[in-house]
Amino acid sequence: MQRCSSPGPRAIGRALLAAITGVLAIPLALAQSPAPSASFPSKPVRIVVPYPPGGFNDTLGRLAANQLSKLWKQPVVVDNKPGGGTVIGTQAVATAAPDGHTLLVIQFPFAANPWLYKSLPYDSEKAFAPVVLAGRSPMLLVTHARSPLQTLGDVLTKARARPDALNYGSSGAGSSNHLAMAHFEAMAGVQLMQVPYKGSTPLLTDLAGGQIDLAFDALPHVLPFIQSGKVRPIAIANAKRSPLMPEIPTVSEAGLPNYEVSSWHGFVVPAGTPADVVERLNRDLNTVLALPDVKKTFEQQGVVPDGGSPAQFKAFIDAQMALWKKVVVQGRITAE
Repeated sequence: MQRCSSPGPRAIGRALLAAITGVLAIPLALAQSPAPSASFPSKPVRIVVPYPPGGFNDTLGRLAANQLSKLWKQPVVVDNKPGGGTVIGTQAVATAAPDGHTLLVIQFPFAANPWLYKSLPYDSEKAFAPVVLAGRSPMLLVTHARSPLQTLGDVLTKARARPDALNYGSSGAGSSNHLAMAHFEAMAGVQLMQVPYKGSTPLLTDLAGGQIDLAFDALPHVLPFIQSGKVRPIAIANAKRSPLMPEIPTVSEAGLPNYEVSSWHGFVVPAGTPADVVERLNRDLNTVLALPDVKKTFEQQGVVPDGGSPAQFKAFIDAQMALWKKVVVQGRITAE
C-alpha cells in the first residue's frame, strides 16, 4: 500500500502566500477595469461646443443636454469654448478624462483642420472615439434674386469662358464654404474669385444685396435669406434632393456629376473611453435624435436628423478626412 505524504511547512507557506497574493490582486484588477455602463453617468456630464452660443452646433448641444439630463437624472451642461477655428474647444476634450463625462460636438472643420494647419495640439484621428452622427445639412449653391445666373449650366458656361469673371463669398480661408467652392472648381475645371468675410451672415447679406455673385453655404444659414426672397438657390450639393426643398435640383442633376458636400454634426468623446460607455452614449443619443420635438427643431433649422452606430460614424469621418485632404493639398489651401 502506498503512503500519502503530508505537505511540508515550506509547501504550506508557498500555498498560503499564493492565496493571499491572489486575494489582494482582486481589488487591484477591479480598480483597473473600466466601470460598467450601468453606473454611467456617475457625475455631471459636460458637452463642449467649440462655437459661441447661437447657431445649430450650440442648438444641438443644448437639445442633447436637455434630453439626456432627463433620461439620466443627472445634470448635463453645455460648455461653449469658441476660438482658433474650433481648435480650443477640441483640445479641451482631447485632454479630458476618457470616462464618457465629457463630449464634443464636431462639425465640418474636424475633418478639414488636420490638413489646413501645419500642426494641431491633438491628433484628430487618434485622440477621439466617434459616438454618433447627429445630422446633416447639405450645402446650397446660391445667388442673389436679380442675378442672370438661373441654372448651374449658366454658372459653368460663364466660369469656363472667363476665369475669375465670377466671384463668390466665403467665411475665410479653410471655411466650409471656401472648401466647398474649391472642390467645385477642381471638379468643374473652373476658376472663381474668392471674397472672404467674417462669417456667413455678412457674406449672405452682401450676396442678397448683389455685391457678390455666388456662395456655397449650409441650408440653415441660407434658409432665412431664401425665405425672404433675396437669395435664390441654384442647386443642392447632395446625393439626393432634400425633403426640405424638393424642388431644387442636385448639383449632379444640374450638370456636375458626383459633386456632394454637406455640413454635418456629431458627437465624439476622448479616445480610451470604455467601449460600453460609448455604446451607452450612442444608444441614448440615438433615442434623443428620434424624439419628435428634436426632429422638428432639426428640420426647422434645415438639418436632417441622422443617427447610427459609432462604427458608421467613424467610416463617415474617415471618408470626410480623405476628401478634404485631397482638396486642401491639391488647392494648396491653408488656414494660417
